[in-house]
Amino acid sequence: MNASAAVAAAVVPAAGRGERLGPGAPKALRELGGVPLLVHAVRALARSRAVGLVVVAAPADGVAEVVALLDSHGLDGKDIRVVAGGATRQESVRLGLAAIPEDVEIVLVHDAARPLVPVEVVDAVAAAVRAGAEAVVPAVPLADTVKRVEPNPGGPEPVLDTPDRSTLRAVQTPQGFDRATLAAVHAKALAEEAAGGTGVPPVTDDAGLVERFGGRVVVVPGHEEAFKVTRPLDLVLAEAVLARRRAADAY
Repeated sequence: MNASAAVAAAVVPAAGRGERLGPGAPKALRELGGVPLLVHAVRALARSRAVGLVVVAAPADGVAEVVALLDSHGLDGKDIRVVAGGATRQESVRLGLAAIPEDVEIVLVHDAARPLVPVEVVDAVAAAVRAGAEAVVPAVPLADTVKRVEPNPGGPEPVLDTPDRSTLRAVQTPQGFDRATLAAVHAKALAEEAAGGTGVPPVTDDAGLVERFGGRVVVVPGHEEAFKVTRPLDLVLAEAVLARRRAADAY
């Protein structure tokens, strides 16, 4: 792998609305400590020397707004590009990937709703891909016992079994990929969709696409502060983490 190919590019799909945080601005533009989640997430990636380019997939009608937002927060030290995202996360990742130069061989995909991921997690994911892994996810062990149930919305749900917690991990981002692998699984998913792939289970992350099409995914240690801000309570926790970092001059 040559020097330029060894530097990763990151895609941040940020075109969704994030309804679980309530009505209003898209989730990526909600503020944490007076700064939008998206800005925090892009900064977290830009801090890594392993990342040379960040591509943000913005709402199709909000590209100019996102460009102005990133510019106004001084994110001009690295190559940051904004493209129009799609109707789904998968489409936004595909559009972001298309904006990355062909000679970049390592691609990270990061949720804008994970604003506080430590730089060491970003570095570890990129390093694992550079060492030969085709797909890498950061993850943490589960603290709670997990039950598998038979879904019954609105009513009691019968328990089917209790998985061994030691074999389970909660997956985070950024996820890292060999660029060719990521492009290939997205092309296959697009072809599957065009063929009317009814009955195909939904995939919620890019590593899941690699698994679906027979690839191998490995796990590296994540971090408890790389949690996803999805509900109002998550935002309260993120504010507390950010306040602690600022008090310690760590952010």
